[in-house]
Amino acid sequence: RNLGRPSVRSLNHLMRSHRCSAGRHHRVINNKKRMLERNTMMIITAVMTLMMPLLLVVSAFNTSPQSSSSSVSNRVKSVNYFISRECNYKCKFCFHTQKNTNKLGIGNAKLGLQLLQHSGTEKINFAGGEPFLNPQVLGELCQFAHSECGMAVSIISNGSLIKSEWMDRYGQYVDILGVSVDSFDPATNALIGRGTGDTTKNQHVSRVLKVRELCAQHGILFKMNTVVCSLNHREDMNEYVTTLDPYRWKAFQCLILQGENAGGVNDLNDARELQVTREEFDAFIQRHSEQSALIPEPNTVMQNSYLLLDEELRFLDCSENGKIPSQSILEVGVERALSQAGFDDDMFQKRGGIFEWTRDRGDSNDSSILK
Repeated sequence: RNLGRPSVRSLNHLMRSHRCSAGRHHRVINNKKRMLERNTMMIITAVMTLMMPLLLVVSAFNTSPQSSSSSVSNRVKSVNYFISRECNYKCKFCFHTQKNTNKLGIGNAKLGLQLLQHSGTEKINFAGGEPFLNPQVLGELCQFAHSECGMAVSIISNGSLIKSEWMDRYGQYVDILGVSVDSFDPATNALIGRGTGDTTKNQHVSRVLKVRELCAQHGILFKMNTVVCSLNHREDMNEYVTTLDPYRWKAFQCLILQGENAGGVNDLNDARELQVTREEFDAFIQRHSEQSALIPEPNTVMQNSYLLLDEELRFLDCSENGKIPSQSILEVGVERALSQAGFDDDMFQKRGGIFEWTRDRGDSNDSSILK
């Protein structure tokens, strides 16, 4: 009568056997995944090693006979690489908007870093978009730039996605971590688009304080970036800035670029109402003039004095109030692409573009810096 029904004892035995079998199965799968990841990285490294001489030949072939390698190395000492346009914030004045979600594979991105290294780049700044939307890619690039290319490494972030686990693993490779801080008022941050639009729940300031603590714990130099616009130009930030004690504090005049934030047909943003006059910008700077870390950059200083690489490793020429991409450095080398960048090297020097950008890698700072 009960021949078709297993006993409770046999069911328990079958379940235990199944769990053991499943555990062995998962371990086998995990081992295979780890082996695949290791093999993939070995293949990428081998391909990079084989391709690098060819890319250097291409770069040399595309070098202008009128220029010297020393002049190129002097111009590419500091480069900003937008690894992706993806972002989780919707800042209304942003001039590098999410027009696509493209990003290079890790192998090509590392090849680009090697090309920059061979051309003389000493510091790489990873930005976006929000670079921490791609935390593993960002971490691997930081590690590669520091350990394999000998570059100083900095990051510009909105601070919302920086995790202590990421800092524990990759913080050792980062020299400077910059966070965008446009206001210490939740309502203003909500109007700008930093974080949630709900003024009662905007957490941007608390996130900035958390990042500052993480930087102190890991011995990373903390930097602040502020865009001075019509929504914040009257704000007095002195008390908060003194508490945060940044290594550098960049204050930028709100910049309009065609094709990005000028309100055109193909623009994702319209920041024209957020513009401030030079007099309003200067008044903001004067109000904070006792802050020793403050570095003011009006439009005339900022617009063409940064070397910008987009998600395809193309330099962006902003000299005509827009963004015109060069050919990719992976295709024509750094020298040829640099000639299409519209870069103002003199202004780069005048604004203090070269500074002490490597942190002390001794003991970490006091983690209780915010008191």
